[in-house]
Amino acid sequence: MSDLNTAAIWQPSESVIRKARITQYTDWLRQTHGKTFDSYDALWQWSVNDLEGFWSSIVDYFGIAFTTPGITVLGDQRMPGTVWFPGTRLNYVDQIFRHATDARPAIIFRDESGGLEELGWHELQRQVASLAAALRTKGVGEGDRVVAYMPNIPETVVAFLAVASLGAIWSVCSPDIGALAVLDRFRQIEPKAMITVDGYRYGGKTFDRRDVVASILEQLPTVETLIEVPCLSYAVDNGAESRFPHVTHILRWADLIEDNVALKTNPVPFDHPLWIVYSSGTTGLPKPIVHGHGGVVLEQIKIMGLHNDLGPEDRYHWYSTTGWIMWNLQVAGLLVGTTVCIYDGNPGWPDLGALWRFAGDARLTFFGAGAAFYAGCMKADIAPAALADLSSLRAMGSTGSPLSPEGYRWIYDHVNADVFLAPMSGGTDIASAFVGGIPTLPVFVGEMQCRCLGSRIEAFDDDGKPIVNAVGELVCTQPMPSMPLYFWNDPDGVRYRDSYYDMFPGIWRHGDWIQITPRGGAIIYGRSDATINRHGIRMGTSELYRAVEAFPEILDSLVVDLEYLGRESYMPLFVVLRPGNILTDELKSQLVARIRNALSSRHVPNEIIQVDEIPHTLTGKKLELPVKKLLLGKALEGVVNLDAVANPKSLEYFVAFAQRFKGGPRVG
Repeated sequence: MSDLNTAAIWQPSESVIRKARITQYTDWLRQTHGKTFDSYDALWQWSVNDLEGFWSSIVDYFGIAFTTPGITVLGDQRMPGTVWFPGTRLNYVDQIFRHATDARPAIIFRDESGGLEELGWHELQRQVASLAAALRTKGVGEGDRVVAYMPNIPETVVAFLAVASLGAIWSVCSPDIGALAVLDRFRQIEPKAMITVDGYRYGGKTFDRRDVVASILEQLPTVETLIEVPCLSYAVDNGAESRFPHVTHILRWADLIEDNVALKTNPVPFDHPLWIVYSSGTTGLPKPIVHGHGGVVLEQIKIMGLHNDLGPEDRYHWYSTTGWIMWNLQVAGLLVGTTVCIYDGNPGWPDLGALWRFAGDARLTFFGAGAAFYAGCMKADIAPAALADLSSLRAMGSTGSPLSPEGYRWIYDHVNADVFLAPMSGGTDIASAFVGGIPTLPVFVGEMQCRCLGSRIEAFDDDGKPIVNAVGELVCTQPMPSMPLYFWNDPDGVRYRDSYYDMFPGIWRHGDWIQITPRGGAIIYGRSDATINRHGIRMGTSELYRAVEAFPEILDSLVVDLEYLGRESYMPLFVVLRPGNILTDELKSQLVARIRNALSSRHVPNEIIQVDEIPHTLTGKKLELPVKKLLLGKALEGVVNLDAVANPKSLEYFVAFAQRFKGGPRVG
């Protein structure tokens, strides 16, 4: 329960309130529309009660350039199936380069080598135009899928913007992801072109990915064009044509960005696909989520400009890999003219001061990272303010998992005592945030400040009724522009509807536990379903099972992620072995290596435990969510109907395990 008597850990000064972009926006609403609001809550209520008025104001205030303006905001308000701004045309890339200026960099970059590189706005635009023209000559056009196997480097931003400018559809995986997980994603969307690095550096080591790229490419028969980016400076694979006869063009990155041509963007309908991102569920392949140009532009300009308070004078960093939606939200800083500061490498190498030194050297004004990063710094007992000059830092963000109360206090004690701290929660599914920060409100420990404008977020009880100051299901009861257009290869929309609308028809259920506080803030308590949210990356249990159960010794397995407020994420993997086998240290090591190589290091469980049976439903589904609830302290009778369990005695082990587990993960 939220305590209204708790003092704020930070209060905005009169100067902060006066300069805040949300203040400028509300002043504009008063001057141009005669609308006045005496509180943020009043503004939020208007934004969700008058969707047409609010979103048309975002278009007007931020000067979003529709090449074909429309007169209707909402053509259809159903969920799912909402139609936004019918008849309009735009391009995401046009919203970025209206900010082009010689006065400041568009991108500041650092990797583990330690230097700082800058890419100016006009140079960024030139490279994007050159690459787009080259792709166009190779037949890449509107609706074609272009995939990338790329780290968080400036070339990835250039590639994305070039693809988007054509009206082609972008999709990216981080090169630390194994071939199996990449193919589970890219095979679904049948790409026409692929852009890839030869390898990457992480933690002071180099990782040659040429063999992985080859194994991916040979199973993507639709790829006609391959573009190679030499991060490790290996020679271009000139023999690829003979090994991959379906690839007709093998191109060098440097050759594609050298021309001086005008940027030619392709205006597309508001709901034309911009990118495909992936959010894995508990069964089946990762969900290929399609977001549109218009919805992403509106939502991300709102988040960046009004909630994160970013503008042209800011320098904005959010530590991320390209496999996390926060990479997309980092690039979104360009939509409001902000200089985007990106870092590629291990944030803990050579020590946990690496990112903080980057923050000081790049003169960041906004620093963002996953809650797990802050927890790691706190446990390591480092003092960022003593490691770097952070005097330019005025705002910070956190997401990926709930930031603990101790994390709030650590930031104010050891980073900056006068910083606007804006944790937020949303996800890959909407490429935005449901709840977040606002610079004109106080910050309370453990609590996100507000529900975001235009997002009617509620906590629902089991009966589908809204509740306040109690934990319930996070739901969104009205449409948002960046909700998915659809899932790729889901023609009837069944998988899409089942993912978000199965519990409350016509209402988006996100799968998080949330508490709406009496003062209008929000506290997130982790996932309410069985999907893993590991160190900020959502992923499906099915991917892990495919890797683990490929071992001949393993008959069955079950994994749960016990992520909740105030404790470190703990993910145990339970395995059933074939008769005559035991879980040796050697087998554990092999399982860990397989998970890390096939998926990623983020998928590696904290503990691997041998059990006799995995509980299943009568139809054969693993009982992940009931086991998760048991381990979170729920009573057996409250989490599962035993009549629906094929092997109910198997739950006895997990009940006993839950009793031992109380108070936190086991030690040793």
